[in-house]
Amino acid sequence: MRTSHPGTAAKLLVAVLLGSCALPAVAQTPPERLTVDLGSDTGPFHGGASGTLYGLYDARLPHPNLIEGIALRTVSTKAQDGPQHPGADALEVSTLLTDASGGDTFIYMTDITREFPYNWKTGDCAQSVTAYLEKLRKQAEQVRGMPARYRDHIVFAPFNEPEGNMFGDGPKSCNGVKWQTNPAVFFDAWDRAYRLIRQMLPTARIAGPNTSILFDEVEGFLKHTVTQGTVPDVVTWHELSNPATVRTSVRRYRGWEDTVFAGTRWQGRHLPININEYAYNYHTSVPGQMVQWIAAIEDSKIDADIAYWNIDGNLSDSAVQANRGNGQWWLLNSYATMSGHSLAVTPPHPDQSYTLQGVATLDPARRQMRLLFGGRTGAASVALARVPAWFGATARVRVREIGWTGQLGDSTPPTLVADQAVTVRDGTVALAFGDGSLPALREEAAYEVVLTPAGADVPAGAPMAQWRQDYEAEAAVRRGAGLKVRGPEGSPEAVDRFYTSGGYSVEGFATGSDAALDVAVDVPADGRYAVRVLASTFNKDPKAEAQGPTNVFLRIDGKTASETELFLPLGYKPAVLDHVDTVVPLARGRHVLTLATRSLDGRRRTIGNALVDRITLSPAPAAAQPAIYDAADAMTKDGRTIFWVYAAHDGLARLTLEDGAGSAVLHVNGRDLAAGTAADAFLLAGINKVAVSGATRLRRLRVADLPAGSGRTYEAEAAQVAGTARIAAASLASGGRAVFDIGGAPGNGNTLTFPAVTVARAGDYALTIRFSNDEQSKATHYNPDPLARVARIAVNGAAPLLATFPNSFHRNNWWEMTVPVTLRAGANTIRIAGEEQPDWDGKTYASQAWSQVLLRSKYAPNIDRITVTPLPGTAATTAK
Repeated sequence: MRTSHPGTAAKLLVAVLLGSCALPAVAQTPPERLTVDLGSDTGPFHGGASGTLYGLYDARLPHPNLIEGIALRTVSTKAQDGPQHPGADALEVSTLLTDASGGDTFIYMTDITREFPYNWKTGDCAQSVTAYLEKLRKQAEQVRGMPARYRDHIVFAPFNEPEGNMFGDGPKSCNGVKWQTNPAVFFDAWDRAYRLIRQMLPTARIAGPNTSILFDEVEGFLKHTVTQGTVPDVVTWHELSNPATVRTSVRRYRGWEDTVFAGTRWQGRHLPININEYAYNYHTSVPGQMVQWIAAIEDSKIDADIAYWNIDGNLSDSAVQANRGNGQWWLLNSYATMSGHSLAVTPPHPDQSYTLQGVATLDPARRQMRLLFGGRTGAASVALARVPAWFGATARVRVREIGWTGQLGDSTPPTLVADQAVTVRDGTVALAFGDGSLPALREEAAYEVVLTPAGADVPAGAPMAQWRQDYEAEAAVRRGAGLKVRGPEGSPEAVDRFYTSGGYSVEGFATGSDAALDVAVDVPADGRYAVRVLASTFNKDPKAEAQGPTNVFLRIDGKTASETELFLPLGYKPAVLDHVDTVVPLARGRHVLTLATRSLDGRRRTIGNALVDRITLSPAPAAAQPAIYDAADAMTKDGRTIFWVYAAHDGLARLTLEDGAGSAVLHVNGRDLAAGTAADAFLLAGINKVAVSGATRLRRLRVADLPAGSGRTYEAEAAQVAGTARIAAASLASGGRAVFDIGGAPGNGNTLTFPAVTVARAGDYALTIRFSNDEQSKATHYNPDPLARVARIAVNGAAPLLATFPNSFHRNNWWEMTVPVTLRAGANTIRIAGEEQPDWDGKTYASQAWSQVLLRSKYAPNIDRITVTPLPGTAATTAK
């Protein structure tokens, strides 16, 4: 029923609503205790948990900053030119990986075939194995032709989950008998594959058996390979459901090695291990879940690759768009910052999943201890025991929260919740979370603790975190028709489903509905508040076809003047979450926030179909407030201090080094800036590599946005369109129109040309392209298979540079990506073209070999507009 007094109605609702949709109070249970022994040494820091399966798309996507920023060690990916999925071709991604982080590429040689289980049979069992070995020979031949710089970082994995594929008991198996029951056929195929690869590449590394779990029969595999001289160089298996099993599996396998290798030339050796598929949908993207896996992997001193359950090219649910990171990326970045040796960490529940777990390191050279922990909600105590004397009687402790931002939600750096001086009593520092001095833990978050000797700049000790409140959508009041609670979603008992806050969400914000969700809030002071809505619009929902993101209307206390239109973001599967953010003014006290499918005046309505997981309210930061990056959180490499700096948008910023000494020089994303402690730089949206050389002392880096206005924008629909490229309406494009269908067959003329891009001075410029891309291949199983698109960008008729644009999930969902170009003074032409990229040989095409499977796009992305901005500094002559 409508009322003419929405403000009055809102006041009446508050008494009913208040508290009903906030997160419930945590039950008062005794705080659990996690102890870190700083006097211990469990071995050099390894850093092996940062690996990914199918995490890179090609030689350009994702941006190298995302790869180096997590010190990516290993990537498992499909055979070059294989049809298993679009993108992720091994030799292409290996160049990106090697150049960015020096990591190793594990080739899933089986993925030269289609479908899963693999469609690999070409006759009877013997004929099928022989034909498959020929495919392996061709793959080894490709690798043999690579430059040694890249070839030396290749590892061959000839088989994948043989018990469920080639050597299982299903219809696509070799002889219908699982290898665990009768291993003869699999063992013979392994030996032949091993010898074939070694004959072609004597120094090649070979990985196996690559089973879905660590079966007891792997001990028999190990015995066989010892007798036949075919012992793998890297032992691989998968751990997908339970982080606690990592430690027990590794201990069990190491026991087999000690027994089987005794009396042989391998005696006393422990082979490298790569758990080359780990974690499930419930875990990935969630720092509080993933830190439990990381702790187990680092304790075991092994490598591991996060599994590929969803889309490729996004670092296994770590990367967002081309160069942004979610909470999981920042967790892996914090993990990569660790150095020195690892410490003994005693959790309250050893070897038990979904409990408080942690990993810690001590680096005397850097004079710091680092701890990552998480996995529970509520109060907890952390004891840092046997603190070395060089920390002093008073030390500095910094605590940051690494929050969850959804699977697709861009994340700012971890939030500083405390930076204070602490007393070292009897060699121990005690930290109490949830007692008022430090916040209570959140199950979805991970926490970073950094202990350093106290310095002159240690603050007085007040916690840095501000007020924040979460409101679960399922606990809010639903009005009208169409809204309903969805769930339960993921849980420890249903790890195949996605993590959501509280396990439930509210769906039904859809075309044709007339509904509203009322959320009661109570804020502590007058001010501007940031509102974050964690939500999802499934990109393949028929109701999302017309517009893409789903529009809803946010209002405060039912007032028309407060109404704001929000677009709930797209996801590649239902319940895959992203966030949309806005800022609202609120007076101290109680209010009702409403998300509605119609505007108050009735003129605008929701188009699409979305769900909402939760709404979070927190004080909005001051617009001009600079970001501070502490040198203690930087990496050190090749004599440089490296900061990983976040930018919300592409644009210029002022970088200032605080308390620096020496002849400092700043280097930003491979560009050398002028010497000195301050310089302007162009920052990419997302993650930026800021390196400092020549500084003998450095305390902080300060980053402040500069006013926009130095760039010039050109609308695509005002440029020249050739061939079958076309201008079409797009409601969310900046001018309501954009250019589509750029590209086609090799050599096509379907192009977009900006004929007069005018600049005052010759030099390097940032070309920021606002684009969309919704191309998607038909999936054969649980992976949706969206395609990235490659743009061929030619400036003034020169040879085109290639830029790979990720999938934005809808033709009307516009993102931005920047590529550097060199322009001459005056007018320039910039032509954008597209065509299918050839296979590794540079001659053949996937569309020829797999005409029924869309593997490589023949199009450039759809273009809304371009912006050209001068790039400060000069391009570095070598990679930096």
